[in-house]
Amino acid sequence: MGYRTIKTTPEAEYIKKQEILTLKKKALEIKKQQDEAEKKRLKELHYMHCPKCGEKMDEIELNGIKIDKCFSCNGTFFDDGELEELIDASKDSFMKSFFSFFK
Repeated sequence: MGYRTIKTTPEAEYIKKQEILTLKKKALEIKKQQDEAEKKRLKELHYMHCPKCGEKMDEIELNGIKIDKCFSCNGTFFDDGELEELIDASKDSFMKSFFSFFK
């Protein structure tokens, strides 16, 4: 029992390659949509929840800068750049030197 060879034309090979490329493109688009949906789901699940204890956090204002505070575990969390803004807004030299330690 042997394998038989199927002869194809260049046109048939081209069409088959195009079909494969189309299927691959559709699969990549579906994966992208699923990734975006998963990212959105995770953001909705975790947004403004404490990374330490998981409880809901509140935004409080300190020297004109809004920071995230968890009143359950007393954690205080800064978004990108907020610590630097707080340091710059600080008038007290002790506070400036203290916060510069975290830079």
